[in-house]
Amino acid sequence: MLTDDELLRYSRQILLPEIDVAGQESLAAATVLVVGAGGLGNPAALYLAGAGLRKLIIADGDALESSNLHRQIAFRETQNGENKAQALAAQLSALNPSVNIQAHDQFADEVWLHSVLLGVTVVLDCSDNFATRSLVNRACRAHGVPLVSGAAIRFEGQLVTFDFRQPNAPCYGCLYGDGDGPDTFCSESGILGPVVGIIGTMQAMQAIKLICAIEVEQKLYLFDGKTMNWQSIGFRKDPACPVCSAS
Repeated sequence: MLTDDELLRYSRQILLPEIDVAGQESLAAATVLVVGAGGLGNPAALYLAGAGLRKLIIADGDALESSNLHRQIAFRETQNGENKAQALAAQLSALNPSVNIQAHDQFADEVWLHSVLLGVTVVLDCSDNFATRSLVNRACRAHGVPLVSGAAIRFEGQLVTFDFRQPNAPCYGCLYGDGDGPDTFCSESGILGPVVGIIGTMQAMQAIKLICAIEVEQKLYLFDGKTMNWQSIGFRKDPACPVCSAS
């Protein structure tokens, strides 16, 4: 049950009929794993903490550098050199002390993912490489945990949700294959800060919708920051998918 302070703090979103008190209680009971505490993970985690989740798990083995600060806006210059997961956890606690935040100074691997996913409600893949996305996809599918995947480079962003609670849900492999693939990094191609802000914020919104039982469409969303256009592409389970074709 929500306290009087919580009813006041979250009153503006409780006013939404799609959320209401029941949805806020669902948020309070949810656990979200955020894989990657960089440009996508920053806004996603800030909005999830602000929304009233009781537990956030954040994993990132990287350390903050000054070149990150133009887009990873939860951080402060005084945190340079700190582990990103721990630095983000400190900012989230300052925003909402009632959120239980677990910061893991490590990159996600197969063993760790399978151990931590027990009890997780939704996973946000905010990583920056194909190998991690493939690992997260496989683990979420194995545990039946919904996955919200985001990516951004230059002026472009991508967003897609896989609801593995559904028996015949497609997976990341249906769209992109599986295993090691070519990566395009911000350090090589550049990135405009607001693009990761937009995609990370959208990841948080999709997670909130999943938790509050608001419909999330099975589509790949493509964002073009130059033209401010969104495209949506429907897709289905690939019968030849290297990850889920056998089931």
